[in-house]
Amino acid sequence: MSAFHIRPYTAADGDWVVARHGELYARTEGFDDSFGALVRQIIDAFNARPDPDLSRGWIGWREAQRQGCVFVVPETPGTAKLRLFLVEPESRGTGLAQSLLDHAIGFARETGHSRMRLWTHESFAAAGRIYHRNGFRIVKSTPSRSFGQDVVDQIWARDL
Repeated sequence: MSAFHIRPYTAADGDWVVARHGELYARTEGFDDSFGALVRQIIDAFNARPDPDLSRGWIGWREAQRQGCVFVVPETPGTAKLRLFLVEPESRGTGLAQSLLDHAIGFARETGHSRMRLWTHESFAAAGRIYHRNGFRIVKSTPSRSFGQDVVDQIWARDL
């Protein structure tokens, strides 16, 4: 397989981000259409962001196809929020996920954030492993019902 490259997100990538999140999580987690609707809301808010200097997204490419994405937005003063981190199944284990995460953490530091947080689900074990390897720790874990499924919401955080 050829190497991947990462470029900044543009609004033209938005439909892909929404579609891939919806399709992958429906297939792997049984999520209903409300998950895709949430991703659409996040992308629409990102595209209309009032703070473009503090928000950024990246798209990972390989063989002329989008293979992953990650976003950073301000959550509170000094805290960045990691959003919509996704890597296509065929690109997992290639280093793409780590490279996307490195871009996100580096950007958060460059923009003066001292902390980073993210929301995920306990069932996303592979994501949890990469978060843990990169210094994130679970700060909250709560059972809930979301996207038509019983899930365990997790908040992870790390100092930058």
